[in-house]
Amino acid sequence: MQTDFRRALRESLVAQRRSGRPRYEQLREALLALVRDGVLGPGAALPAERQLADVTGWSRVTVRKALAALIDQGVILAKPGAGHFVGERIVRSFSRLTSFTDDLRARGLDPRVVFLDRGVGDATPDEAMTLAISPGSRVVRLHRLRFGGERPLAVERSVVPQSILPDPQLVAVSLYEALQALGTAPARALQRLRAVAIDAATATLLELPTGSPGLQIERHAYLGDGRACEFTRSVYRADAYDFVAELNAD
Repeated sequence: MQTDFRRALRESLVAQRRSGRPRYEQLREALLALVRDGVLGPGAALPAERQLADVTGWSRVTVRKALAALIDQGVILAKPGAGHFVGERIVRSFSRLTSFTDDLRARGLDPRVVFLDRGVGDATPDEAMTLAISPGSRVVRLHRLRFGGERPLAVERSVVPQSILPDPQLVAVSLYEALQALGTAPARALQRLRAVAIDAATATLLELPTGSPGLQIERHAYLGDGRACEFTRSVYRADAYDFVAELNAD
């Protein structure tokens, strides 16, 4: 194991050990910090379990649990016979209601947003039907280009009733963080995914050739009382994302 990595991991663990969390969580957070800081770049190989156990002084069971947690987050990949590697693609779950920002932070990436447009207007007939509000009701519209670090990853158009989000300026990076602060965070959502060929305007924003493969997601989100609180249509670059869902027989 390289000396620089040993030193970086030990320094990262110093801060984590003050947290009082279980050891495997401390190691998970320490390794995640190294991914976030670029010490472990995309595709980089992690040291073997035995080596990580030697550096930390903890058992291989603890190391294995930390690595398993990072695999669940989509941060690293396990390749049989080869070891563990930092993932080059972002894994999003279709089984949990999370925001784009949460997903990137869990992956160790810095979420960033450029607003292409945001404002308030009267709901169109289609928007009113989608959000189950009266035609002409006021809605907030957000058109955003989403980044992971410096890489453009998705273009999103969101519509939210103004009764739920009074001012579009309340959204800094994450719509869900703004709704959480207002006490109107979604409790459930329905999502639909399909493959698309990215149009010229979107491809320019995502720095891709026109017609590149993309993933379009439509999300209808609802409050606990059943009111629709968000409709978002997103186009993700297909070369950066994998979407997963846990399925149960019952």
